[in-house]
Order: sequence, then structure tokens, then C-alpha cells
Amino acid sequence: MINTGVQEDHSLTRAGEDYLEAIYRLATEGSAGDGTVRSVDVADRLGVSKASVNKALSMLKETGMVEQSRYGRVTLTSEGEKYAALVWRSHRALRLFLEKDLGVDPQKADEEACLMEHVLSADTMERLIGYLERQGIEISD
Repeated sequence: MINTGVQEDHSLTRAGEDYLEAIYRLATEGSAGDGTVRSVDVADRLGVSKASVNKALSMLKETGMVEQSRYGRVTLTSEGEKYAALVWRSHRALRLFLEKDLGVDPQKADEEACLMEHVLSADTMERLIGYLERQGIEISD
């Protein structure tokens, strides 16, 4: 089996999901208040070059996940926002599971949740979130 970087029920590559999640998090945390982010902030968040961000944004625009104004500010489309929210929810659920149930160090749990969120199926994630909810653990921002 050839690894294309895209999980069966994930429509983006791991890198694409990372960029989308970073845009989502910046937009929801953002001081601009308009849901837009600057590509330089995405580069800073992910520790990558602005050129890498521009390449990723081109791909995300092609897939209909983001829009970019002529002044360079990036906005998630409704489809992009839904997808990014699911990735971020998966990340939080995995991080909580690793920390609370397995006792993993918080920083390590965050790093490993970032890796795991891209390879688990939607069914497995829903089962994990259901398990956490039954344990009384709420998945929140």
C-alpha cells in the first residue's frame, strides 16, 4: 500500500490539516476580531517559512478550504472551518486521553496528539470522544 499522506477518511494531507488547524486556532484566538489571519502568523505558529505557508495556502484554496484577500489575510470557508474544527477537536480529545487516562506529560501529550489526530479514522475518534464523555471529561477549547 502506497502512503499518499492522506488518511482514508481525511481529505487533506497531514500537513494540510496542520495548516488548517493553525489557521482555525489563530482565527478563534485572534485579536483582529474578523476571523482573518495573516500568513506570517501561521508561519510563526508552525515554525515554518512564509514560502511554505504560501504553498500550503495555494493547496487549501484549490480544495476550497480557505480564501485569501488581495491584502493577504486568510479566511476559512465554511467547509474549511468545519474540517479544522474537527481536527482541533480530535487533537484536544487525544491530548486529554493521553494526559488524564495514561498520565503522559502534558507537553509530550500535546506533541503526540498532533501526530495521532491525522491517522485515526472518524469512527475511532468518535468512540474515543464518547469514552471521554462517559468518564466525565468535557472536550472544550
